[in-house]
Amino acid sequence: MKSTAAASASQSQGLVDDVLVLVKARLSFLVLITTLVGFLLGWRGPINWVLMGATLLGTALCAAGAAALNQWWEREGDAKMKRTSSRPVPAGRIQATDALMFGLFFSVTGIAILALFANASAAFLAFATIAIYILVYTPMKRISSLNTLVGAVPGALPPLIGWMAARGHYELEGCLLFAILWFWQMPHFLAIAWMYREDYAKGGCVMITAGDPEGFATSRQAFFYALCLLLVTLLPGVMGYNSPVWFFCALAMGLAFAGFAFVFMRRRDNASARALFFSSILYLPLLLGLLVLTKK
Repeated sequence: MKSTAAASASQSQGLVDDVLVLVKARLSFLVLITTLVGFLLGWRGPINWVLMGATLLGTALCAAGAAALNQWWEREGDAKMKRTSSRPVPAGRIQATDALMFGLFFSVTGIAILALFANASAAFLAFATIAIYILVYTPMKRISSLNTLVGAVPGALPPLIGWMAARGHYELEGCLLFAILWFWQMPHFLAIAWMYREDYAKGGCVMITAGDPEGFATSRQAFFYALCLLLVTLLPGVMGYNSPVWFFCALAMGLAFAGFAFVFMRRRDNASARALFFSSILYLPLLLGLLVLTKK
């Protein structure tokens, strides 16, 4: 009896773990953080907790749905790559049809929540995020190395969703959030592309690393985008959206991050790419937190 109960509990836990992988829980959590930052920067006055909660819930469902649809679409390629072959769909623990239905249901529900409780603009941005991610970026990964540039667009839209839910109209300050996230993703993704270049090739993904065996183009682009990111992050301070504290902290953090990209450009090895990757993970939440704390 105990063994049966233990087996049932183990199966339930296994299913929960598979669902978390299917929705890319860590990535979806990052989406929530960037959406929250966009909302907090766009809102004026006492927080409307219902609106903020609905915005986060709708965006979370959209992120989960998009992740499931992505893994449904890429299941054959994922099965060929070491880093993704154990995902629940290619491994057969979740049926492809179930992943498709799950992704569609969550995506539609998330967009509906944003349309009903936030506004049509936020809902449209959520729809655009899913559409670009699934219908443009995902198939493009097997066609052109420019997929990284396109893939950074849906990754940069969530803070703008939060902004639009709070403010209801576009402003330059909100667009700067999009730019910061877009430029941040480039060195982040290029580091990943270099570390897993052989795996991506096995999976049929056309990455910049495929035609760059020495890593010259990959590392130079990572450094270039890190410098662009540094310049973009200074604009909220220059334009008066944030206090002078933001300007000097963003400058110091940006120089440090660019330094990791520079080391990658000089060494072009897995160790320096990994250092750039982990520095990007540390850099972004610190930057976003400071952006909220120093807003005027």
